[in-house]
Amino acid sequence: MRRKESPWPDRVYKTLKAAGVRQVGYVPDAGHKRLIELCLADRELDAVVLSTEEEGIGLAAGAWLGGVRGALLMQSSGVGNCINALGMTRECRFPLLMLITMRGQFGEFNPWQVPMGQATPGVLSAMGVVVHEANAADEIAPTVDAAARLAFGSCQAVAVLIAQGVIGIKSFQEQASR
Repeated sequence: MRRKESPWPDRVYKTLKAAGVRQVGYVPDAGHKRLIELCLADRELDAVVLSTEEEGIGLAAGAWLGGVRGALLMQSSGVGNCINALGMTRECRFPLLMLITMRGQFGEFNPWQVPMGQATPGVLSAMGVVVHEANAADEIAPTVDAAARLAFGSCQAVAVLIAQGVIGIKSFQEQASR
């Protein structure tokens, strides 16, 4: 059952703007839908749709080299696509702010989402990424704020994992009706 829409994406959007983020790379994702819409509507922000998540690492590196702060929006299943590229953040020491909607957790209907969803925190940590978790809607914006301060203040990769229980679960019936 999907939860009623929460205002967390609006608060996160304001948090990203306050942190000076001017470029957002994203892979289309239902969990980030509202946040993506806000970014696309903002003429001062470059919202870049990606073919695959690892492109976002290069996008963030290029943005930083060009003097622009960026963020990457993705789903936990995309973290596995980023492993080799995450090595670049560690070696080149540029900030990477990732907002990751989790799958494979609370009420997951798709068994293919479970392995990477369960492995995401450990995989990110193993690659030197600082991991923060937001398990309630009211925790997300403050967690993103803290993560942005850490990423941009210390040139580190920082991920905010947004729990599946916050974004809501999907069902086979919901998927079949789309």
